Amino acid sequence: MSQLVETNNTLDFFTDFKKVSKHVQDITISLNELNSLIGASDLKVAVNLLWNRDPKAFEVLNLLIAVRKAKQTKVLSSKGGFIPLKNYFEDPSKILQFLEETGLSDVFESKKITNLVDYVFGIEVGLDSNARKNRSGELMESVVASIFKEQGIPFRKEIYSKEWDAFSQSLGNDLKRFDFITERKGITYLIEVNFYNSGGSKLNEVARSFTELATKINAMPDFEFVWITDGLAWQTARNKLEEAYNQIPRVYNLTTIYNFIDFLKS
Repeated sequence: MSQLVETNNTLDFFTDFKKVSKHVQDITISLNELNSLIGASDLKVAVNLLWNRDPKAFEVLNLLIAVRKAKQTKVLSSKGGFIPLKNYFEDPSKILQFLEETGLSDVFESKKITNLVDYVFGIEVGLDSNARKNRSGELMESVVASIFKEQGIPFRKEIYSKEWDAFSQSLGNDLKRFDFITERKGITYLIEVNFYNSGGSKLNEVARSFTELATKINAMPDFEFVWITDGLAWQTARNKLEEAYNQIPRVYNLTTIYNFIDFLKS
């Protein structure tokens, strides 16, 4: 536990600007058309004019309130029912209702923003922060891959359990993807890696599920499960990590991973 590192974040962890730019680029034409609503003297007239020219331009309105999936997102209507957000984009009267009830009409009329392309770029940056947990795991995979390469350990990435017929008997119909695999003296080592900056119930579930998975895999001839994990968040789930450590023969962090590498080289 004393070896757990504080973070694996590099400066490119916080925002994926390439992804943000791609999302904005995909809808730039619609956003530029919606720019005609900013500062309109009569918003109702402006909405109707744009609707007659290109009704699809309004399909991106949900992003203006930082909601990515309009079809899956439901709201409580003024009549008391639950309706998908996308239903507000079906005709000009509903669009006006959407603009008024969200407060966007005031934003447009008062010109609190001047360009929706720039505005949505900022929103996308904010939405991208939700992906940081996934990026933390991706960074951990990159670190482990770099260590393996540096140490001359041959490996393959993102391998699915369907590659081996034996897994259908042990794991049933579950399709499992392993972050890495490597081999030594006829034994295939199936490796999962992760890193946790923040605690929560997720850690308990991960420790439990990996313990169960290791039990099934290690019971199979010629296979062994390996778990490489790190991050100070494990301090909040110390007991669960200890249980897993005592039941899974091969648990490592970024410090002890070199013990595993020495074993592979031996």
